[in-house]
Formats: sequence, C-alpha cells, structure tokens
Amino acid sequence: MSKFLITGGAGFIGSNYLHYVVNKYPEDNFVCLDALTYAGNYNNIKSLEGKTNYKFIKGDIRDKELVFDLFKEEEFDYVINFAAESHVDNSIKNPNLFADTNILGTMTLLNAVKMMKNEGNHPVKRYHQVSTDEVYGDLPLDRPDLLFTEENPIHTSSPYSASKAGADLQVLAYARTFKLPITISRCSNNYGAYQFPEKLIPVVISKALNDEPIPVYGKGDNVRDWIHVHDHNVGVDLIVRNGREGEIYNLGGHSERTNLEVVKTILKQLGKPESLITFVSDRPGHDRRYAIDSTKVEEELGWDRTYDFDSGMKETIDWYINNQDWIDDIKSGEYKNSYKG
Repeated sequence: MSKFLITGGAGFIGSNYLHYVVNKYPEDNFVCLDALTYAGNYNNIKSLEGKTNYKFIKGDIRDKELVFDLFKEEEFDYVINFAAESHVDNSIKNPNLFADTNILGTMTLLNAVKMMKNEGNHPVKRYHQVSTDEVYGDLPLDRPDLLFTEENPIHTSSPYSASKAGADLQVLAYARTFKLPITISRCSNNYGAYQFPEKLIPVVISKALNDEPIPVYGKGDNVRDWIHVHDHNVGVDLIVRNGREGEIYNLGGHSERTNLEVVKTILKQLGKPESLITFVSDRPGHDRRYAIDSTKVEEELGWDRTYDFDSGMKETIDWYINNQDWIDDIKSGEYKNSYKG
C-alpha cells in the first residue's frame, strides 16, 4: 500500500487521473490538494467522495506551512504535481502569476520532499512533475519529419511555457543537488472530459452548440499533436511507478491536426455549418507546430495510446453534449460553490 499526493487534482488532467487511479488501485491511498482557483472545479471530482482510499484537501501549493505540515502528517510515498496555471493567453496578460504558481509552487513541493529526505523518517520515493511539450518551443510547418525528443533543448515562446520550463529546471536541479528521486513527463495537447471551457476544443463545442461565432487565430494553420487525457494519464502512472529515476519522458498522441481541422471536425460531428468560423488576429508569439516523439516511453515502459483522434473526439464531443449543465455551471460561476468544506 502506497500513499500518493496529487496536486491540482480538481483540474482537467488531474481530475481524470484521480478517476483512473482511485478505482484502479483500491489498495493505494490518494490525497488531492487543490486551491480551487478559477480552473479548479470540485464538480470534476465530487463523485469520488466516500471512496475509502481518497480524500480532498483545499490548499495552495505555494503555502509552505500547509504543504510542510501535510507532508509530515500524511508521509507520502509519491508526489505527482499536476497543479499549474496553464492558459497561454492568460500568461500573456499576467506573466507574474504563472511564475509564482508554476515555479515557486513547484519549489515549495520540492522543498517539502527535501525536508522529508533530510529528516529521514519517511522519504518520498518519487516526485513526478507533469510538464508540457511547449517547453521545447515550436517546429516549422514545412518539416513534418521533425519531432521533439527528450534531447531537444528548451526554447520557450510564452510566459506560460517559460514558467513550466523554469519548474522543470528546478526539478532537475533539486535532483542533482539534493539527490531527490524525480521524473518528468512532457505531453502534447490533451483533450477529453472536464476540460475547462477556455481551451480550443471545449470552446468550439460550446459555441457551436449555441450557434455562436467560433474564433480561430490567424489562418488556423498552427499544428498541434493531440492526445486523449486517458492515454496521457496511463503514461504518467507508468512513469511514476516504473520509470527510471531522474529521467524525462515525452507522451505524444501521434495525432497532428491544424487548429482549423480540429474546428471543422467538431462542426461536422455536431452538424453545424463552417460559416460559424471567424478568423481573428493571431496570438502574439503563436507557436507554429508541436509534435512529440514518444519512442522512449514506448520502448522502456510499453506505453501506447488506446484512442485515435477521431474516436477520441467523438467520445469527447458526446460527453460535452451530455454534460451541458457542467458547462452552464462554469459560465454562471455556480461551480465555485461546488465545494462545501
């Protein structure tokens, strides 16, 4: 039996991870720590209430006293950090917030892991940082042969990706300087249930259902590699439990699509006209193309994807159609009252 700390577990990827592992590993215990900021939605994990191997704590990873006390009290075996500010547009508006949460918050967790190691009572077996392919920068549109590998240098484009890269570098530095047992995963764009409706796919679904204009940056020719959130989380679980200490692993979907192709796919499934598409001024510093090489995790840990893009998108669209009350609660702000603790 092992005890896991899952930070950011009320967010999109973290909540999907909790649904996966709480049910798959009934012998393990999972503690979710989330500050429930605007993108943290307790409704995402409310159905886990009552599970004997799970509990929720409202708190901020930047709160040193809370985090240190929690580590001493719970004596975690594993720490998985999903907590992050993650929207590029928001990082352009408020870069400092992203540095504060993504870098300093990560360092608070690392210092707690270091504290447990130094005290020697119950050292953490593995600290895992959930990162992003955006730390690599972007690739040219006319070179489909190029993919990001774990050996690619960091070359960030936005305050968001710079903050995630800063966090990764601190994780690697703490591993080298303080001998902490770490792993890092860098994933491509996720899609699936519970994604906060500020990101491309839920925005398009929500607006299309209401016959509203759908904004697309520039010409819509920026390319992203899409991975279903379940496949991503299966990879994270494999890395945490079986990955080599000190290593970075890329998790990609092998499903490259232009933003315009994604929008048209959604409109076609919903039976909505492409006339809803409205091209808007491009984002400053907009990355052209992301594409990940996942060979390392596939060969070392036997990881593979179970979803192809078309079947995964159909399931995702169906989920949003059948859970419009979830979207409505976010639009109205009612979701902020979902946690009564």
